[in-house]
Amino acid sequence: MTLPPGEPSNSVLHRLRSFLDSLGINRREVTHEPTFTSEESARARGESIAVGGKALLVKVGEEFKLFVLSAALRLDSEALKRHFGVKKTRFATKEELLTLTGLVPGSVPPFGRPVLPFDLFVDPSVFENDRIAFNAGSLTDSIVLSIEDYRRAASPQVLQIAIPPDNETE
Repeated sequence: MTLPPGEPSNSVLHRLRSFLDSLGINRREVTHEPTFTSEESARARGESIAVGGKALLVKVGEEFKLFVLSAALRLDSEALKRHFGVKKTRFATKEELLTLTGLVPGSVPPFGRPVLPFDLFVDPSVFENDRIAFNAGSLTDSIVLSIEDYRRAASPQVLQIAIPPDNETE
């Protein structure tokens, strides 16, 4: 596999492409201007925000875990505390995220091992769509996969962890 100019061989995008290729998984890749919010990413990919897979690195007790939910929703930290029996959860800081993954906020793909070294938990909202779209290790590269291929490749634990956004008007 030939890498694009400037892409290190150990990059998350490279690991993700290699992993998907090893499973024979087709994908649509989109290169776009840097996106910093789920809304911007959805527009850049031409997808509904609900199709977006928002990947969040969260410290649960003393361990970091990766949680994925529809980008149209928000994380229910109380559900995490109840499920894992801990008193405290928090998002990884920018520095922790960079140290643990080499990534910046907004660029984390929705994959645990072997792409990222974390246990992976996915909210059922992700599986309500026929595909998932996500930033793939950078703020300028996105991948869109069928939901069946995502489930097969990611092998996530399914856990109800999403709630409507605070500004929900319905």
